[in-house]
Amino acid sequence: MSAPMISTSFHKKGRSKAVQIPGTRPSIHNNQLLVSTGVPSLDSVIGGGLAVGTVLLIEEDVYGNYSKVLLKYFLAEGVVNSHSLFVGSAAADLDSEAILKELPAPIIDDPGEDVSKSAGGDDSMKIAWRYQNLPQHQSSMPGGLKFGHYYDLTKTMDEKFVSGADKYLFDTHNECPNEQQTNDSIMNPCYQKLLAKINAKIQEGEFSTATTTSGKRNILRIGLHSLGSPLWGESGVQTDGSCDPSLPRLLYALRSLMRSAYAVCVLTVPTHLFPEQNFVRRLERLCDTAVQLDSFAGSPKEKNPAFKDYHGLFNILQLPRLNTLVCHMPDSLDLAFKLRRKKFTIEKLHLPPDLSETASRGPQEDPVAKMGSGGCGTGTGNSKLDF
Repeated sequence: MSAPMISTSFHKKGRSKAVQIPGTRPSIHNNQLLVSTGVPSLDSVIGGGLAVGTVLLIEEDVYGNYSKVLLKYFLAEGVVNSHSLFVGSAAADLDSEAILKELPAPIIDDPGEDVSKSAGGDDSMKIAWRYQNLPQHQSSMPGGLKFGHYYDLTKTMDEKFVSGADKYLFDTHNECPNEQQTNDSIMNPCYQKLLAKINAKIQEGEFSTATTTSGKRNILRIGLHSLGSPLWGESGVQTDGSCDPSLPRLLYALRSLMRSAYAVCVLTVPTHLFPEQNFVRRLERLCDTAVQLDSFAGSPKEKNPAFKDYHGLFNILQLPRLNTLVCHMPDSLDLAFKLRRKKFTIEKLHLPPDLSETASRGPQEDPVAKMGSGGCGTGTGNSKLDF
């Protein structure tokens, strides 16, 4: 007699359907949804890309030239992937519309450099042997999948593509003219209006995670240029010697908005204008990812032959810890950046070999060979027994 069948309420749990959004992919580290920064080498060092719902802080170089390039890459990647844009700026000579007009043009045929080819030829004779076998940051993802696009800085993107993108431009001289912070306000009025516009864009564009819609999801890319500069209404140092708390409050509220939206934010901040390093550290902790561009322009390193192949150091100050106890760590933290005629790249800092006279001295200058009879050798300098 066969045993009776016992019914149970247990059901095998199926895989939840992943969100399919153009220009995104899940992270191999924590399954977080990622978007590209527009610079493949930057994607590689920060863990594969920018996680959706996070904030990237770029500490500007002194002249702000290279930080603007990274911001344009980020926005250009959004235009190519048909993402929505929110661009904010306070500079009169470089407003939001001017930034969009200077976006680099995408390259249709992917010009990813072949490492094996670049290591050959005449250039290989100029590289020390101990550097030739070191791994380099690759722009392609594991399994041969390509993520992100390449751009040509010598050309600007077609105006038709930029004009057809869903975008909102926020300029301080138009949005908040002649507004001054009062003593009873907890935040700069310009920052308050910026948060209100970002929140309105998230709600109107249905970028919120709480929105239930039958349409396809999309990503909102927020790019803010020189946030925290006096042009944004930042008062800087207070009468008691402390810094204005408006910017930390803005970042705290902005990070809260990002956590509940299909959005990602990249902001550049001129941290060299703030006298207190503790205040700068506080800004970094209020963002998910923080990097610094240390340009050689105007510094003694600019004329140092050891750094002739680079334009500055790329410092990773903070990496996100999302759905994990530890963050992704790149192979090396000794990074440098270079701005070529057509592209911006981040590489490992490879210093040239020491070819001075002390490094290439012959056996006649060996201090062991100069030792007398009281040393370990016989003192002749030519015997095979010397050591």
